[in-house]
Amino acid sequence: MYKIKHKQDLLFCPGPVQVANNVWRAASKSMGHREQEFSKLIANLNDKFLQIYEVKNKSKYYSVIITGSGTAANETVLSSIVGTKHVLSLINGEFGERLYNISKVHNKYTHKLDFAWGEEINTAKVEQFLKSHKIGVITMAHHETSTGMLNSIEEIGNLAHKYKSQLFVDTVSSIPAEKIDIEKWHVTFCSTSSGKAISSLPGLGIIIGEKKVFEELKGQPVKIVYLNLYNLYHFSKTIMQTPNTPGVQLFYALDQALNNILKSGIEKWRQTIRERALMLRGGMRKLGLKFFIDEWYMSSVLTTVIPPKNITVDFLKKRLKEKRIIIYNGKGPLLNKVFQVGNIGELTKNDINYFLHSLKDVLFIDNKQSIKTHFITKSTTFNLPMSVQYMKK
Repeated sequence: MYKIKHKQDLLFCPGPVQVANNVWRAASKSMGHREQEFSKLIANLNDKFLQIYEVKNKSKYYSVIITGSGTAANETVLSSIVGTKHVLSLINGEFGERLYNISKVHNKYTHKLDFAWGEEINTAKVEQFLKSHKIGVITMAHHETSTGMLNSIEEIGNLAHKYKSQLFVDTVSSIPAEKIDIEKWHVTFCSTSSGKAISSLPGLGIIIGEKKVFEELKGQPVKIVYLNLYNLYHFSKTIMQTPNTPGVQLFYALDQALNNILKSGIEKWRQTIRERALMLRGGMRKLGLKFFIDEWYMSSVLTTVIPPKNITVDFLKKRLKEKRIIIYNGKGPLLNKVFQVGNIGELTKNDINYFLHSLKDVLFIDNKQSIKTHFITKSTTFNLPMSVQYMKK
């Protein structure tokens, strides 16, 4: 028998996540953000982020932290770095689409290449577009959270380098669960968030970028004030401060969360997250469940699951919530067709076993008791992308 020990809900979602007790304690600290101690904290955080991203030449890169979500970090980049350059957004899910929508607001020369949700980004099509258009900035999501798919940055990075484009990658939900080599893969800027795989409290957005490109932003026309990237960089680099009042407690929590990762070791941290994902997927396969994309394409962060035909996602979510478990519904075209199970944050093997036993109860016991009111009379047609059906093993 697996019993829940938490007083709060168990968050099996890709963010916000369960955080360690020492992260909660760190968040209770408070100080004036114009004090020298806070400046030291900013300097320490920059060094730790370069370690988290495994940057070898640390003199080339810098990190900027803003009080805001991962989307705020993305808008900071897209409203600041483009100028009059053309932007190409690569889309195979909601978060690639979100980058495109943000860019459209700030940059009139914004283009997109659409791929089906759960389909690989076709590099041949990307190169064909780059050959016929002068693109200054390419945007893409590393982990496309809406499907659970991990996109290949290396191939797109090589194309960006070949065609002299800057590459901006949303790594909001992938770092540090997945490896990214921003130097080797020619990534100009990437973003992340405190409340995802970093396992801290939500509310901080982080941008890692090349110092020389940060410096090139000086004198660019200002499109946005609070999220102006050069201003944020200038304050952080020159006086170790933020232009506006930051979420001081969140900075302390973030510092402790990064300490936890570095103490564990980045490789071991990734391995732990991967092992949780495999444990969850193995357990769900034993329950007869199928996944939206093949495991070959999945990230280590979450699993997108197709429910049985005789049960609704709403019913599943409701019953699991009664057992203190939180999962996500699908988004966009996947709404009510899939559910998502995350495995980042402070989750134990006992938590995962509790989830699997609870899911089994809902699928095979609770569902039978409520079958008359929740039965789907018409089966839902649901086709996987061709690239997923016929992937290479």
